[in-house]
Amino acid sequence: MTNSSYKEKAEEEVVHLRREIGLLPAACFIIGTVVGSGIFIAPKGVLINSGSVGLSLLVWALCGVLSLFGALCYAELGTSFTKSGGHYTYLLETLGPLPAFLRLWVDIFYLSRPAVASYVSLAFGRYVVEPFFAPCAAPTVLIKLVSILGLTFVVAVNCWSVTWASRTQITLTFVKMFALVLIIVPGVIALAKGQTENFQNGFEVDSLTLDRLPLAFYNGLYAYGGWFYLNFVTEEVINPNRNIPLAIICSMVTVTVCYVLVNVAYYTMMTPAELLLSDAVAVTFANRAFEGLASVIPFLVALSCLGALNGGFFGSPRMLFVGAREGHWPPIFSMIHIRRHTPLPAVLLLYPLVVVMLITGEIYQLINFASFARWFFIALATLGMLIHRYRFPLHPRPFKVPLVIAVTFTVVCFFIVGLSLYSDPWNTGRSCALTLTGVPVYYVTVYRFRLPHRWRRIFSNMHLQILLEVTQQEVQTY
Repeated sequence: MTNSSYKEKAEEEVVHLRREIGLLPAACFIIGTVVGSGIFIAPKGVLINSGSVGLSLLVWALCGVLSLFGALCYAELGTSFTKSGGHYTYLLETLGPLPAFLRLWVDIFYLSRPAVASYVSLAFGRYVVEPFFAPCAAPTVLIKLVSILGLTFVVAVNCWSVTWASRTQITLTFVKMFALVLIIVPGVIALAKGQTENFQNGFEVDSLTLDRLPLAFYNGLYAYGGWFYLNFVTEEVINPNRNIPLAIICSMVTVTVCYVLVNVAYYTMMTPAELLLSDAVAVTFANRAFEGLASVIPFLVALSCLGALNGGFFGSPRMLFVGAREGHWPPIFSMIHIRRHTPLPAVLLLYPLVVVMLITGEIYQLINFASFARWFFIALATLGMLIHRYRFPLHPRPFKVPLVIAVTFTVVCFFIVGLSLYSDPWNTGRSCALTLTGVPVYYVTVYRFRLPHRWRRIFSNMHLQILLEVTQQEVQTY
């Protein structure tokens, strides 16, 4: 056997996260995570709070631009700091360990990540089951059972192989883009034939109130959520300095164009009043546009939700993985499977939490908390980027976002956080209080004593490590 053969064999046997995500999987990862149930739910919220067809389309376009601004900021962060982990890593590198720990604390301990995953899982189960029982109500137990089955499939794929998880994401992304095209084409054809009556007087602002307009943006931004997930897997992206910015720009421009065109199609086939009365806008549209294929749309929406769920489970455990690697979480979660090269313990931790939330149904209140936490820590991360630029001007930045974009996005993020404090002070204040409970925990378990010895014994247990067949990375991947 030659020296090169020995080297190749040694490389295969070394336990570490492989760089297996190229440009296409990276772009599909973002698109597939962003395009979930939001575009099929949020149009109603955008319209009711904007007050007119024209203004709602403008809100959709501006939300896309704002999301692109945020994604570009994260492209700079992702190429400046080569660790995986997304929000957690950037807060750690720019503002220090306490904000980073609080991000982990909120995400796992107060269940904001499991809440979002539960919500998407339930949307998947609902769109699979309800068409078989229409027009009657579908059994809640059956919806939850199907939701758990979809969740189990996603977890199994992400535990089995990074390659299979990325292939699943690519496949589901093409399916959901097909669903969007299936909506866009009939709408554009009808519009070309002169069906423009719903766009007459499109910018009437009689029903617009300024205090509700921010809520329209909030609904739109919910549909664009997920543009930051690629940054959770930076260490697994091939040539990240090129592929992260390119994937972000291509995917967010694609999503924005598709979202605006989908809403144009909705308004071409439905009046604003009909859209507001519909609980499932895409299904109502399908009944209008192509009666014979109307049953296909709920199935495609379900697969769209499955793609968003897969993207979430692919990215989120990496934040927990990196946090454990930095000593902010039990060390078992910084280990990867010796053959599969997946962060198995971090993926598995989320599974029972999501299942419990699906069964108990305590989700919707936590969704509001997750939204507040998301925007607050994104604002801190981009603020940290600006501070880091000022303090370390010579730090290598292969991709640098224009300052005006970074400042605009950071100001808007803090405005969204401030608005939520104004519009819902009780729940948002409680969210702030729960976030701050992580401060004493950090000082007791990390700052002085790292983790408690009892936790160490439990989570560093050799038997648990052998059972899961996991170990620490043998080479540095950042």
